[in-house]
Amino acid sequence: MMNIQPIHTDDDLERAFLRLEELWQADDGTPEADELEVLSILIEHYEDQRYPIGSSDPVEAIRFRMEQRGLSPRDLEPLIGPSGRVSEVLNRKRSLSLRMIRRLHDGLDIPYESLMADTTA
Repeated sequence: MMNIQPIHTDDDLERAFLRLEELWQADDGTPEADELEVLSILIEHYEDQRYPIGSSDPVEAIRFRMEQRGLSPRDLEPLIGPSGRVSEVLNRKRSLSLRMIRRLHDGLDIPYESLMADTTA
């Protein structure tokens, strides 16, 4: 029998994670699998309420990908334009154009949603 409790605190969250680990390999169709599903939903709800993730920032998305791939601002020139333009974009003095967004998406696999976050607000 499930003994599921609401998650109100980080301590409750920790207990839910511990139980989730115990249930992780539950077979489909079992009470344990049902408990795993309910716990997952409760954890996700608590985390969404307690630790909301804000909209992506295009410059942060670019910087993140640069760090992942060990790129320098000079490596962005084929995608954004001359070094001055790259600098303006990275220093938030110039917005991304649609052409830059397409090139960054195609060249660095940055999701369109991340690159267009400031233009959709």
